[in-house]
Amino acid sequence: MKYSVKHLLLALGALIVIPGVNAEGDPDAGAEKVAVCAACHGQDGNSPAPTFPKLAGLGEPYLYKQLKDIQAWDNAQGEAKATTGRAVPQMTGQLVGLSDQDLQDMAAFYADQSLQLSGAEEMMVQIYTGEKVNALELGERIYRAGNPENDVPACSGCHAPAGEGNEPAAFPRLGGQYPEYIEAQLRAFRAGERTNDGEQMMMRLSAKNLSDAEIKAVANYIGGLNAGN
Repeated sequence: MKYSVKHLLLALGALIVIPGVNAEGDPDAGAEKVAVCAACHGQDGNSPAPTFPKLAGLGEPYLYKQLKDIQAWDNAQGEAKATTGRAVPQMTGQLVGLSDQDLQDMAAFYADQSLQLSGAEEMMVQIYTGEKVNALELGERIYRAGNPENDVPACSGCHAPAGEGNEPAAFPRLGGQYPEYIEAQLRAFRAGERTNDGEQMMMRLSAKNLSDAEIKAVANYIGGLNAGN
């Protein structure tokens, strides 16, 4: 029963109200404000390398929250940096002096763009038994059904079956994102290095029991999900 209730709550995550994500941006105004971001994230939010995430089509509330969190960490001083916002050292100084409206406009611009699919690869991963298994099959199983044995919830409960996410709930689109980036973020949540998933710790709790093989497999599978654009 404990497992069922917990994962029902995660699956109904669309009903959770996340504070500070009621973005109302102007994408036309945002087009000018994101010019400096193009070097890393591409002119239309489709970054040229997996080191930097694709921002196109991730959803305005989610993007606005991430920008706010990154700005808060960048503005924090001393020990406060360890517990404030979201630590993205590559973004240091990029959001200095920007207003909430600026961030909303930037989020609106990226949300209005079409994400280009990264794609998935045929590969094998080695699980705890020493056996090598098909990564796409394992990734699909984790994404759609989770792993009840390890108390890992299904990703599709919040991010939708095709990976399109849930914009009103600020759950981002995942389908088509760089697998390498998804893998890095899951590892960061699992290690407690990324903590801006709210007091419910939804991502940290979801990732804490994922193995390295499961993370690689589900990230690879997500890269090939087509959310319909």
